[in-house]
Amino acid sequence: MPTERAPSIAGHLIVECLVAQGVTHAFGVPGESYLAVLDGFHAFRDRIQFVINRQEGGAAFMAEAAGKLTGRPGVCFVTRGPGATNASIGVHTAFQDSTPMVLFVGDVASDQRDREAFQEVEYTSFFGPSTKGMAKRVERIDSPDRIPEYIARAFATAMNGRPGPVVLVLPEDMLVQTTTAAPLPRVEPAEAWADPGSLRKLREILLAAQKPLVIAGGGGWTPQAAQALQRFAENWKLPVGNAFRFQDTFDNHHPLYAGDVGIGVSPKLAARIRESDLVLAIGPRLGEMTTSGYTLLQPPRSKQKLVHIHASAEELNRVYQADLAINATMNAAARSLEVLTAPTELPWQAWTEAVHADYEANLVPQKLPGDIDMPAIVALLQKHLPADTVLTNGAGNFASWVHRFFRHHGLAKGFKTQAAPTSGAMGYGVPAGIAANLLTGRTAFTIAGDGDFLMNGQELATAAQFGGKSIVVLLNNGMYGTIRMHQEREYPGNVHGTHLANPDFAALARAYGYAGVRITKTAQFEPELLAALERKQGTLIEVMLDPEVLTTRGTLSALREAALKKK
Repeated sequence: MPTERAPSIAGHLIVECLVAQGVTHAFGVPGESYLAVLDGFHAFRDRIQFVINRQEGGAAFMAEAAGKLTGRPGVCFVTRGPGATNASIGVHTAFQDSTPMVLFVGDVASDQRDREAFQEVEYTSFFGPSTKGMAKRVERIDSPDRIPEYIARAFATAMNGRPGPVVLVLPEDMLVQTTTAAPLPRVEPAEAWADPGSLRKLREILLAAQKPLVIAGGGGWTPQAAQALQRFAENWKLPVGNAFRFQDTFDNHHPLYAGDVGIGVSPKLAARIRESDLVLAIGPRLGEMTTSGYTLLQPPRSKQKLVHIHASAEELNRVYQADLAINATMNAAARSLEVLTAPTELPWQAWTEAVHADYEANLVPQKLPGDIDMPAIVALLQKHLPADTVLTNGAGNFASWVHRFFRHHGLAKGFKTQAAPTSGAMGYGVPAGIAANLLTGRTAFTIAGDGDFLMNGQELATAAQFGGKSIVVLLNNGMYGTIRMHQEREYPGNVHGTHLANPDFAALARAYGYAGVRITKTAQFEPELLAALERKQGTLIEVMLDPEVLTTRGTLSALREAALKKK
């Protein structure tokens, strides 16, 4: 006979269930609506750490980054109303990026619902769920006895199929009720395997191709899956590109690497994709950024033959009608592909070599003005950062420097090394870098812009409080650079709404507990980077970037002149 459990309050049981699921860190901003859960974190403080954030958006981004790096749901706790709406940016990012995550929202008491009580929001309507929503599932836990069921289901839903976020709503009065319910065992994601017939058809399609190209990315990859993908590519001598902001899926140093297929895609790689006669998409949704606005592959039927492998059956044939659609998780798909026997002679070896040569050529920078040489700075990052460093960024043109010039060894070497928002959310990089360091203990490097940093720079205080350390390189050009770029293309010379008057970022970082320095010349960067790597505390290096250096390929003036000629 099992021993009957002593009653515990629901708030404590929630934390105990998280421990049972293997959660070591939860992120959040405290609120009076879930005080009983906070007391549960106190009770289990030797087994799980509640990381106190300064704003719910930063907390949600940290949880999302945790999901990316571990493959298991990152966990975030916020209070009702403003707390939940602030956290929604991280939920939306987890949805678009296919990242497992669970958001817990403390809510109004059950007897106050539907009266527009203080900070009341109807969360099912707000968060979804739908294919156009923000969450895979939104549920309210009204009975403490069912807490283990709801949490286990949330973890399963977040990980199974296309990974994504789940929202669990916690009525304040429910959290103080007692229960003898016990946590359920740790949930593992289910694997979906391709059927043998589809694999035979895939082999036939490959054998008929002349210029095939693989695009790999999306959620659900593990080191084992990435290694199996590499063996498949080597067996068939296939060029492999990585989808937008999944640049660590395939080793960037590998002779089969084609480059990243995302914002600012190399023009030569874009031409290769259009020229190819077979695109094998393994994992990505093939969204707007990966397809350059649905132009590299045109929906609903691309000119290239398309084999689309995805973990979600609902995603297949939703935008693109594939010649072959395979519903499989990345672990299962890659392991199935690596055993497909390849012929001894393949007609596309010269094509594959040319695609890789294009990638190598794209690493040669254009000459740009100013005292800061950003490709040289990225080369120093490549030289000095440990191979397992996690690189994070938010949204903005500043990210294109590492996207184009930094080379990830990637998951095949055993570590996920990139955490970046395919949702294009600004303010992601700083909290994501801090979360990466707290979770893994590895070096965390963040590249940020001046506009991007000020959206969540306050989380440096979180890092200082919890012993986290990241290195932030902040490119300060006094503008919202991406919007200015589009502004100059569409309305050249009519500058409005994009200029920024900034604080002293180095002094601000020091106020938060980081070391803060400013550089104005390239030669100043290397000693500051080396010092940052040696420090026990985090470091922010403010780089004063010439506003003319708007992209990795050209200047603001050249962009304006080209736009004026078209007018």
